[in-house]
Amino acid sequence: MEKDNGFVEATTPYWQRLLSPGSTSEETSFRYAYPARLPDGRHLLLPIRRRPDDPGRAVASFLANHASFDVIDAIAETMTDLARPFAPDVIVGVPTLGLALAPLIAKQLGHENFVPLGYSKKYWYREDLAELVRSITSPDARKHVWLDPNLLPRIRNKRLILVDDTISSGTTISAVLRLLEKADAAPAALIFAMNQGDRWRQHLDASWHDKVHAVFFSPLLRATPDGWVPEMDSVD
Repeated sequence: MEKDNGFVEATTPYWQRLLSPGSTSEETSFRYAYPARLPDGRHLLLPIRRRPDDPGRAVASFLANHASFDVIDAIAETMTDLARPFAPDVIVGVPTLGLALAPLIAKQLGHENFVPLGYSKKYWYREDLAELVRSITSPDARKHVWLDPNLLPRIRNKRLILVDDTISSGTTISAVLRLLEKADAAPAALIFAMNQGDRWRQHLDASWHDKVHAVFFSPLLRATPDGWVPEMDSVD
């Protein structure tokens, strides 16, 4: 690979517009971005980021809170279409970036509110409504995901949809599911903007695999002299 930048660049212009169908060519290797395909045929260019633990491998990233309003609205609309057949009573948002999508989906479904989980502990929170989380983006951080006890009535005995921006390693969503189990709640579906590879199948209990739905897929990538190519074992 090139030694100057390794086919990685600043992400400032990314996630700002969707490309029309047919405007991207079929490629086998990617220099700086991966064109993720949405169900309607449009594409969203995702910047490629090298993994700090393995520089010869990379992922294509999506940051919902960096996206333009047009892009985030389009993705939330498709996520709403995925959620609607489950007739959810409540949408539960996973921090951090799932909170940029969950309220939009809840509103489009006609709900008055949604249930946000959080990483910040308030003084009235309870230790029995928390779960330790470790994610690929913060592998060394010891953080907990919390449920405000005041929100328990909104989720108990209700039909839930769990919403996040990305499923990748599966460790974060597994922790959230353990937290909801403590609250006697189980989602009918897990809905994401991006399915990033298939490592999550190793960490997420198999009983949940068929409940995972995403707007678009991005493969895990490995380095070659010509750019980044998808890992053979990262495609559904």
